[in-house]
Amino acid sequence: MVAALVHLLVAFSAAVLAAAGGEQPLSKIGVHRATLAIHPGASVDVSPLLLGLQDQEWVTIGFNNPRPSKDDWIGVFSPANFSDSICPSENQWVEAPLLCTAPIKFQYANYTTADYAKTGKGSLRLQIINQRSDISFALFSGGLSNPKLITRSNSITFANPKAPVYPRLAQGKSWDEMTVTWTSGYSTKEATPFVEWGIQGQIQILSPAGTLTFSRDTMCGPPARTVGWRDPGFIHTSFFKDLWPNLKYTYRIGHRLFNGQIVWGRQNSFKAPPYPGEDSLQRVVIFGDLGKAEIDGSNEYNDFERGSINTTYQLVKDLKNIDMVMHIGDICYASGYLSQWDQFTAQVEPIASTVPYMVASGNHERDWPGSGSFYGTLDSGGECGVPAQNMFYVPAENREQFWYLTDYGMFRFCVANTELDWRPGTEQYKFIEHCLSSVDRQKQPWLIFLAHRVLGYSSATFYGAEGTTEEPMGRESLQLLWQKYRVDIAMYGHVHGYERTCPVYENVCVAKGSDRYSGAFTATTHVVVGGGGASLAEYTAERARWSHAQDLDYGFAKLTAFNHTTLLMEYKRSRDGSVRDSFTVSRDYRDVLACGVDNCAATTMAS
Repeated sequence: MVAALVHLLVAFSAAVLAAAGGEQPLSKIGVHRATLAIHPGASVDVSPLLLGLQDQEWVTIGFNNPRPSKDDWIGVFSPANFSDSICPSENQWVEAPLLCTAPIKFQYANYTTADYAKTGKGSLRLQIINQRSDISFALFSGGLSNPKLITRSNSITFANPKAPVYPRLAQGKSWDEMTVTWTSGYSTKEATPFVEWGIQGQIQILSPAGTLTFSRDTMCGPPARTVGWRDPGFIHTSFFKDLWPNLKYTYRIGHRLFNGQIVWGRQNSFKAPPYPGEDSLQRVVIFGDLGKAEIDGSNEYNDFERGSINTTYQLVKDLKNIDMVMHIGDICYASGYLSQWDQFTAQVEPIASTVPYMVASGNHERDWPGSGSFYGTLDSGGECGVPAQNMFYVPAENREQFWYLTDYGMFRFCVANTELDWRPGTEQYKFIEHCLSSVDRQKQPWLIFLAHRVLGYSSATFYGAEGTTEEPMGRESLQLLWQKYRVDIAMYGHVHGYERTCPVYENVCVAKGSDRYSGAFTATTHVVVGGGGASLAEYTAERARWSHAQDLDYGFAKLTAFNHTTLLMEYKRSRDGSVRDSFTVSRDYRDVLACGVDNCAATTMAS
């Protein structure tokens, strides 16, 4: 009975996510319905059996099934033992299911072998990443919904499954500080984590790292607490302090075992941030809803996150022209299948190991009924924010709250958390006003507000169906702050596409939409840039006056501050990197100070 209820809740959660356009492919697998159908003539062989010292390797799987069907599929399991022997006991009256964990990825048996259903013979090449445990491959019939285990392979493993992998940089709490976070299989009882770093070509120093992890008990519900659970390993964070502006640094993550041996990660490099207000070229990429995808084609279901690889590729390709990345929520769409967090950090590692990769909280990270989230949806798959706030560092006073400010040269970014209450009188509202009001606009003229859900303006059909163009109580709560403190641009994810407004206040274009703005501030321009990779949204047929530009495609935004008076915003498509929309802002300091609608400072007649 308990197992049936758990399965029902997992299925209901998957159905809700599907309705929202964010279905996790692994949720299609009926793990609790799996049965044995072992066939002695079937086989699965994999090579190589021992993977190298790299954190990502390709393997070849050959398989044979005397009774093939077009619905047969290969599941990749890690740990390799996925039988009921590792299922946590529910109670003495409930028989443990055959499977108690979802695979880390899957692919149909006929994906590259068109005649598999006739011959029963096929092969696949899959990319495997180091996730701290051995791996096995199993052949199933019955499709995804009613899996029947036919046979399984021997296990394979990486040379060092516990090795430190997937470093990800972030801004620290002060301008001259950065952090690096990575994952390993080493607890502090086995080894001491640290980072070796310094100015390129000079003496390197050692800095200690802190270690965190989390358990199944910290998950709020299924599937994260049941079939989606996977041990996250150990998450380490170290700090680079007293950085010299703009200098290039090198670093290596490592663990000193108690026998004196050191296990190293790869050497990487980064450029230290500029001093706040420094007049130099500064470039920041912003997007939401990236998700993860597999370059080997696995885990695909109805083109779930088809744009993710293209966006990642474009960023890697242009990395020398990017100083920081802001990923504003719906990070990897693990949605309770925790293996996908490792998969995601592996995907973005070429970016995150080189430039700060800053994240915000979205509905697919945080929301769960009764967990304190502002929205009571099932979107996090029971994660309720725990993996996100551990896997990535953010310079928040309280990482559970996930709102923070970060300065980069001439930019001030105020990052809100739309999954917690932001309305007047709340702690977050006070933070937002403090972030907007405390910046010195003479030194940092470019003030940017970031959030996951659309608190400003959007033409998405799912908003239109509710008779609105925003999250309920969104701009009504915050537009006075945006106007008062002259926020240049407010940017959002959540809606999977691109849209830009005119400079708009209280539903009215204070200035016409244009590709060039100059002179005194008029109103905030709102930009939705949620087309990082997840399945695309739809826009209403009727276009509001404030909607200046739209693109229903995958893409990302890039802000370039040339100096204190000129800012460029570009929207680029992920398929080819082409610029599909752009505008420049030219503004002197006196234009920032100028009196406008609802932002005039009080004056006196006294002399």
